Amino acid sequence: MQLNVEPVSSSDPVVANDPPADGIDAPDLRLFVFALFFVFGGITSLNDVIIPKLKDLFTLSYAQAMLVQSAFFAAYFLISLPAAAIVRRVGYMVTAAIGLVTMTAGCLLFVPAAASATFGIFLLALFVLAAGITTVQVVANPLISLLGPPRTASSRLTFAQAFNSLGTTLFPIIGSMLILGSLAKIDPSALKGPALDAYRAAEAQVVVHTYLGLAVAILTVAAIVWARRGRLATTIADDAPILRAFNLLKQPRFAFGALSIFLYVGAEVAIGSLIVSYLTQTDTLNLSQEAAGTYVAFYWGGAMLGRFAGSALLRVLDPGKVLAGVATASIALILISANSIGAVSGWSLLAIGLMNSIMFPTIFTLASTGLGKRAAEGSGVICMAIVGGAIIPPLTGQLADLAGLRMSLLIPALCYVAIAAFGFLTRRRLA
Repeated sequence: MQLNVEPVSSSDPVVANDPPADGIDAPDLRLFVFALFFVFGGITSLNDVIIPKLKDLFTLSYAQAMLVQSAFFAAYFLISLPAAAIVRRVGYMVTAAIGLVTMTAGCLLFVPAAASATFGIFLLALFVLAAGITTVQVVANPLISLLGPPRTASSRLTFAQAFNSLGTTLFPIIGSMLILGSLAKIDPSALKGPALDAYRAAEAQVVVHTYLGLAVAILTVAAIVWARRGRLATTIADDAPILRAFNLLKQPRFAFGALSIFLYVGAEVAIGSLIVSYLTQTDTLNLSQEAAGTYVAFYWGGAMLGRFAGSALLRVLDPGKVLAGVATASIALILISANSIGAVSGWSLLAIGLMNSIMFPTIFTLASTGLGKRAAEGSGVICMAIVGGAIIPPLTGQLADLAGLRMSLLIPALCYVAIAAFGFLTRRRLA
C-alpha cells in the first residue's frame, strides 16, 4: 500500500498513515477527535428519549418502537465500508467533514417527517443521520489509535470514548426536557382520524425544534473541520476493492472481536432503549416518562465515569482481563435487576452503564492489533458490526412484548457472556 501525501495548506500536514513507532504526536488533533466522539455519542443517545415519544405518538408495541434503533444502526452495516473507502481516497479530515454534513441533512429531514406525521419518514431521517455518524466514527476510531504509542491505544481510545459518554450523559437530560417534557396529557390511543393526525403533527414539532438546533451546531463543526482539512492531508492510493476488508475476518481474533462489537452494541442499546419504560413500572421506580428520561443520563454517565477511570487503569492492567471482568459484572447486574423490585431493580440496571464503559474501545483495540496500514479497513468492518444495535434491540422488544421487560433482559445477558469469553481469550497485554 503506497501513501500519497498532498499538503493543501501552507502549514505542514500531519501524515496519518504509516506513522512512526511511537505514533503521531498531535495534541490539537486529539482534541478534535474528542469533540467528534462527544457529538456523535450525544446524538445517538437521543434515540433513548425519542423511542418513548414515538411509541406514544404512534401507539407502537415495544418491538415496533425498537425499529428506531433498527433504522439508526442499519446505517452502520450499509455505510461503514463505503466510508472506509472514502477515507482511503480523500483522507481523514475531508471524510469527517462529509460525515458531519450528512448528519446535518439527517437532522433537517425531521422537518418533512413532522409535517407528514408519518413514522416511516422519521425512520428515514434517523437512517440518514446515522449514516453521517457512521462516517465520522469510521474516521475517529483508527485516528485516535494512530495519535500516540500503540502500547497505550486502549487507554487513549477509552479516554476518547469518555467524551462520547459525556455527550450521551448530557443530551438525554436536555432531550427529556425538550421532547418528553412536552408530552400532552392525552391518550393518543383514544384519538382517531383527523384528531389523531393533528395531535401527532403538533407533538412532532417538538422533535423538529430539537433536531434543527442540532443541525445548526453540526454544520458549524463541519465548517471548522473543512477549514482545517489540510491539517491531516493524507490519502491512501490503493486500487484494491474495498470488499477486500472482509478478508480480515479470516483472522480468528479479529472475527471474534467484530462479533463482540456486534453483541456489545446490541446489548447496550437494548438496555438503554428500555430504561424509560423499565423505570416507569410500578415495581421499579414508578417514575413519570420525563423523570425516567433524565435517569437515562445515569446509565450513560456511568459509562463516562468508567471510561475516564478506565483510561488510566488500562495503562497498567491487562485489557483482556478487564474486559472479561466487566462483562461478568454486567451479567450479575442483569440477574439482580430482573429478580428484584424497587430501587434495587432500577439502579442495578442503570449500573450496567458503568460496566459498559471500557467495552467498545477495549474490544476495538484487542481486535485491531497488528492491522497496521489496514486500520481504516478494519475500522470499517468493526463499524459494520455496530449493526448489532439494529438487530438485538428488536429481538429484546419482541421478548418484552411476549414475556415482560424483566425477562427480555435475558438477551443482553447472553451477549455479555460471549464478550466475557473474548476478553478471557485475549488476556495478554498489547505490545
